[in-house]
Amino acid sequence: MKRALLGADELFPADREAPPWPGRSEMVDGANVFVRETPALMPGAEPALYVHGLGGSATNWTDLAGLLAPRLEGHAIDLPGFGHSDPASSYTIAAFADRVIRWIEYSGRGPVHLFGNSLGGAISVRVAGTRPDLVRSLTLVSPAMPFLDPRRSTQSRMLPLLAIPRGDRIAMRVLSRIKPEDMANQVIATCFADPTRVSEQRRLEAVEEIRIRYELAHYIPAYLGSMRGLISSFLRAYLPGAGSLWRIASKITAPTLVIGGRQDQIVDIRVAPTVARAIPDSRLLILDQVGHVAQMEVPRVVARAVVAMLDEVREPAAARPKRLSRAVRAGVASVRSEDRRGNQHGPARVAPA
Repeated sequence: MKRALLGADELFPADREAPPWPGRSEMVDGANVFVRETPALMPGAEPALYVHGLGGSATNWTDLAGLLAPRLEGHAIDLPGFGHSDPASSYTIAAFADRVIRWIEYSGRGPVHLFGNSLGGAISVRVAGTRPDLVRSLTLVSPAMPFLDPRRSTQSRMLPLLAIPRGDRIAMRVLSRIKPEDMANQVIATCFADPTRVSEQRRLEAVEEIRIRYELAHYIPAYLGSMRGLISSFLRAYLPGAGSLWRIASKITAPTLVIGGRQDQIVDIRVAPTVARAIPDSRLLILDQVGHVAQMEVPRVVARAVVAMLDEVREPAAARPKRLSRAVRAGVASVRSEDRRGNQHGPARVAPA
């Protein structure tokens, strides 16, 4: 495990906030899979695939995919039961990983630079560990890898619904009493360390997504089924057998960047360093005053770290900028986080690993 480097900030000039990237549905193995596409801005861009977290969608990657478009041609997939993709019969980590693998095979774009946030991080670990031929590099943002203390996650309040018969109906009745605007504010307050980093445009987009979810009968079963699958993977990780996510992580050969937010309310902050130690060729970046979705809260910082990793694995050590190495040796570097319109919101500190 190494400390992550940060590329030059001037590589990512402040720009107008973009709407979600356009998407399309494709029929894969009898089910509609919805994917948003971020076109490359430069020739020679390599393929990337972005995988969202529990309750999210492909729009969670709008800003990061746009920042990386000079280097990467992005696809952001809606997982089964989320966004605009069809529901599935199974919501286990293995089933999700199989869908991601099938999309890479179907699209013919592999190997890809694979990105995963939260649940998408656990899925991406399984993809990279079981199909190394499909993954060029791996970036994990607050990956929901196994931890056993439910008190360290605000999601623990949902656990009783997993054991109650027809818990999905109870959840639907509760949600029906909450306005989409209020639900969006609750989600933002949980996922972001600083909710003021969310622009009005992004807030309105979140409200509209939640409004659409309320109209989908399959959304709550998909959400609870995915949580059951995630909890099952947590328990299985500490049992003998090849299905353990920790054993799978140890087999990953792709260069990997692991990012954690110090103020993450959903995934135990101790998970990110543990993941980085488990993956042989890994880099760790811990961000102070950042929550669960660093790719949305501080996308420029995440983009800088991704580009630094891509440059590192392509360039010999002697050719890398010495100033980045000095910053890493210092242990703590201060960087400016900006919203997508370029306004500064105070320092997000890069904490020592």
